[in-house]
Amino acid sequence: MSLGNALRAERIKFTTLPSQWAAPLTSVVLTVGVTAAVNAAYAAKDHVPGEDPAGGIFYGLLFGHVAVACLGILLMGQEFNTRMIGTSLTAVPRRGELYAAKLALGAGLGLLVGLASTAGSFLAFDATAGLDLSTPGLARSFLAGVLYHPLMVLICLGLTAMLGNFSAALGLLTPMVFLGTTWLAAIPGVREIGQFLPDRAGLYAMRTQTEPGIHYGHWTGLLIMALWTAAAVYGGLRAMRRYQASGE
Repeated sequence: MSLGNALRAERIKFTTLPSQWAAPLTSVVLTVGVTAAVNAAYAAKDHVPGEDPAGGIFYGLLFGHVAVACLGILLMGQEFNTRMIGTSLTAVPRRGELYAAKLALGAGLGLLVGLASTAGSFLAFDATAGLDLSTPGLARSFLAGVLYHPLMVLICLGLTAMLGNFSAALGLLTPMVFLGTTWLAAIPGVREIGQFLPDRAGLYAMRTQTEPGIHYGHWTGLLIMALWTAAAVYGGLRAMRRYQASGE
């Protein structure tokens, strides 16, 4: 089976499994909806001149990116959960092609979700709190917001392949994305290390202002997340190849 056929097969799986296409839809609704609701309720008091607008623009992402993580887990882990991974590996004997098809689908879906969520969040913030388009760093913030989504999908997809278990991936990765790194960042001393975790670095890349105690710039934050993504993707590939060697 060619890579094109493998990608077509992955697209069919995605569109016919409600649990998979519901994840990106949930992410967009949560991200934009929470941003709109929070800013509509508190914009008059909380958003004052000089405050970083990215905090309000991407407030909903703190909830929506959990669904993004679930998308990456589902794209890889659903077949481990249903024990259909052996069938998929038989249909696509070249493990790299099967993995590449999943990566391509995940990256494409993540990019679409990122565009919809980020654009929707910017519009929601502008409609409720008002947005000054001349704010320095706003264009970079928008770009980082879009790219954060496919990077997060690929990280979770790669880590799920490494774990080889849907329940373990869901039980470990989603709590870490939702609360784990936030708790780490709040612990004195540990914060120095926590700021280099992928989601923290990616979120900082969206800020328009610098934050005391962060030891890198905004673009570097996006680069740090990209390096974590590359490591997770490579680890997933190695795991897929080991799975071949150990047998179905």
